[in-house]
Amino acid sequence: MKTPFVTKDQLEAIVARHPTPFHIYDEKGIRENARRLKAAFSWNPGFREYFAVKATPTPAIIKILRQEGCGCDCSSLAELVMSERCGAAGEEIMFSSNNTTAEEFQAAARMGGIINLDDITLIDTLEAACGIPEKICCRFNPGGVFTLGETGEGFQVMDNPGDAKFGMTRPQISEAFRRLKAMGAREFGIHAFLASNTLSNEYYPALARILFQLAAELRQETGCRITFINLSGGIGVPYRPDQEANDIAAIGEGVRRAYEELLVPAGMGDVALYTELGRYMLAPYGHLVTRVIHEKHIYKDYLGVDACACNLMRPAMYGSYHHITVMGKENAPCTHSYDVSGSLCENNDKFAVDRMLPETVPGDLLVIHDTGAHGFSMGYNYNGKLRSAELLLREDGSVELIRRAETLEDYFATLVW
Repeated sequence: MKTPFVTKDQLEAIVARHPTPFHIYDEKGIRENARRLKAAFSWNPGFREYFAVKATPTPAIIKILRQEGCGCDCSSLAELVMSERCGAAGEEIMFSSNNTTAEEFQAAARMGGIINLDDITLIDTLEAACGIPEKICCRFNPGGVFTLGETGEGFQVMDNPGDAKFGMTRPQISEAFRRLKAMGAREFGIHAFLASNTLSNEYYPALARILFQLAAELRQETGCRITFINLSGGIGVPYRPDQEANDIAAIGEGVRRAYEELLVPAGMGDVALYTELGRYMLAPYGHLVTRVIHEKHIYKDYLGVDACACNLMRPAMYGSYHHITVMGKENAPCTHSYDVSGSLCENNDKFAVDRMLPETVPGDLLVIHDTGAHGFSMGYNYNGKLRSAELLLREDGSVELIRRAETLEDYFATLVW
């Protein structure tokens, strides 16, 4: 069973001041989770989490994570500027992008961020834009299909790097290191992302082994000094109530064993480890709060809510599951099957299909769980829908508006009549 981090009474007080729909985040949960991650990798002196800004590009969130020692992983000019305005500077910024423009490289270089090259051809783009920095990273794509096999959680982890647009092949990354070294680079890093939203304590250690072995080989082949390895993201969260959460302490220990087995004997026991987690850091600590405004009974029973896919597009885009709690009816039996839908002129504008819930009526408040990452950030304005507010539940129980809702004036502001 998933339990909201706010009560019905709290929400009723909040909606009296902030109309639904809105996203709300739990400061206490965010800080505690960041500290668990840091403790799990405390054995590596150079460890740093670079929060994936694309997951939740909200200054109040970035500032909380920076207070907990996190850097910022950016993938666009706007994310770079937002991170800089939140106080991030120098190597607190990791810039990982693809199809990158000269303007973006120039901004990252001006800020002193670490640039992570997605493709070997971007070496020339970077050199022309701002020169080759002394410290640089390259993204690796091993190709094929990544399969972890049966895990302790009873399922397989599988993804298809060979069909992904990201990263360099094995021969390309070796050539890239040689070229970059000849062009003045002195410190090198390796990055890879092989699978998304894994619920397995074995994924990160398996990825680490691939990258640690690659690092040892590249040092021998190229003579390059590799000072850091970025394990990227991919650690998932349990969206369904019957799923078990990852154990970050066990994950950190698994990576430590791989480090001592592969890097230490290769004379690379001083390599720093980085992560760039987004979903793991934020998803469970955000709710989309919406109110039922309509019910419809035709061939199915529908609950119409005042949020729509513009507020949370994952269910419409991917068919993703997000748990729903009917506030005040948390312990009532789930006796009714509903499609929970928004008001877009699209039939996939549904937060849930055939979802068993307690009997629900107009006026009920719904909490849609695990929207703290890739929720608000993926919002859009189709049908002229306006982006919602974002709120922060502070550790002391107070609630702060951290992004106001859009207005019609905002929507029309960029138009030329």
